[in-house]
Amino acid sequence: MNEKEIIARRVARELKHGDRVNLGIGLPTLVAQYIDPSVHVFFHSENGIMGMSPLPGEGFEDIDLTDAGGRPVGALPGACAFDSAFSFGLIRGGHLDVTVLGGLEVDEAGQLANWMVPGALVPGMGGAMDLVTGARRVIVAMTHRSRTGSKIVRKCSLPITSIRRVDLVVTELAVIRPTSKGLVLEETATGVSVEEVQRATEANLILAPHIS
Repeated sequence: MNEKEIIARRVARELKHGDRVNLGIGLPTLVAQYIDPSVHVFFHSENGIMGMSPLPGEGFEDIDLTDAGGRPVGALPGACAFDSAFSFGLIRGGHLDVTVLGGLEVDEAGQLANWMVPGALVPGMGGAMDLVTGARRVIVAMTHRSRTGSKIVRKCSLPITSIRRVDLVVTELAVIRPTSKGLVLEETATGVSVEEVQRATEANLILAPHIS
């Protein structure tokens, strides 16, 4: 498995039957492919769909049915489409159980930076700020490192998305839970040691009691 698949598969295990789940642009959209068939999740996209599913196959593309990144998607029986005002009403009204978002940095306070790189051309903030603030649970799905170093840092150097602490960070190396006391290393990926995770992480990590 590649890094993105490892991350998406692990995030999928966090979702429960009946959850209303927003999937952010990029890596988070892969999560829908790895849900256990016995778990019925309602996937939401901020551009206006509830009941989103992976595209059923080549040739089923519809230019009017896409995720927030403009990629073609499918729809489950009973899915509904709506305008952006209604979609953001769901988000801001606290009606989403989970949002899964990509990340550029997460720091020791559990704050996420994921919407802007200074000096780089980006399309805009999208719904990231609303989602981090409004969803009941925020999961960050991202690679542990960038080309320049660790993405789990002592203090975000990029503009933060929200002052709220995210609930969980899933990378290809580890599962980390931000708390009021710091970042707790809850789990390492198969074949990855605690020492490897610590070497790849700029921030200080607190080992969960069951981690050796």
